[in-house]
Amino acid sequence: MNQFPQIGERITDKSAPPDDSTVRDWIGPDAFEHWAELRNWIEAFYPGIFAPDWLYGGKKRGWSLRYKKSKAFCTFLPGYRLLSVVVVLGAAEREKFEERRYAWRSQLVKLYDEAKTYPDGKWLTIAISSADDRHDVTELLSMKRAPSRGGMSRKS
Repeated sequence: MNQFPQIGERITDKSAPPDDSTVRDWIGPDAFEHWAELRNWIEAFYPGIFAPDWLYGGKKRGWSLRYKKSKAFCTFLPGYRLLSVVVVLGAAEREKFEERRYAWRSQLVKLYDEAKTYPDGKWLTIAISSADDRHDVTELLSMKRAPSRGGMSRKS
């Protein structure tokens, strides 16, 4: 029985990691624009630091694109008609987040407050549907690891 995918379902064909065309078709053109902008931002502000790595998490979790050096930086989750980015905030990052608590957008603070804290940190899964969402992610990533160039992150 072939059903249409539900919003947020992941790419689960494990035969090969998805290419850009597959990702674009799956998440849709608007979400793919955010995908490309975030990938370009990481490459511009952290040149040569991260080699993005496709991970297959099984039939339920499907494919994700992880940026990691010694510690995880972020992970892109291409869902059907939905792009999300996971950012894990360890103890030091949570302290920095709290220092800036009233400077963040209320949606991000709510997400942060509702996220469960694990031994390795708070796992924030941020749905990206606007430039403001993208900006939240770039600010979190800049807080997590200072950009190699350009000082503070720019609003993308």
